[in-house]
Amino acid sequence: MDEKGRIRHVDGKHMQIGEVAARTELSLRTIRHYEETGLVVPSARSQGGFRLYTEADVDRLMVIRRMKPLGFTLDRMRDLLAVTDRLDGHAGTGPPEGEERGELLESLRDFEEAARRRTADLRTQLARAEEFAAALRERIERIEPVGTDRTGRTGEESGDGPRPELPAPL
Repeated sequence: MDEKGRIRHVDGKHMQIGEVAARTELSLRTIRHYEETGLVVPSARSQGGFRLYTEADVDRLMVIRRMKPLGFTLDRMRDLLAVTDRLDGHAGTGPPEGEERGELLESLRDFEEAARRRTADLRTQLARAEEFAAALRERIERIEPVGTDRTGRTGEESGDGPRPELPAPL
């Protein structure tokens, strides 16, 4: 951290895990767990052994973070990351061509379809949850007239009404 308490890059390319956690809104524990499961590997280590990450590592963590609420398992996350790594040419052999490229694109389409279906399911669940919350609010409003507190007392009964003036201290 700098003198003003801001997180700073270790160098022009690398960030420590704290900055990565702040940028991705993932906990340190979660980032370490993803490292242990092989989903993300720090690009480097400091002389003191601290994990150091690059923008590409942050991007990878953001992909993982976006997959999590869609219910993707760690294995499915690993599979998708392998597909995208290969398509992007990060496997060390350059971008794929021909039949391999077609197979990878088809796999990517399958992931996209799964994400779209799960997103639609989540929208349905959210709509149902919102309907339920609204129904509860309507029930409360039918039972509890406007101007009453949670105990059912009106403002005056609850002591929220006008207060008598107290005599000035002597």
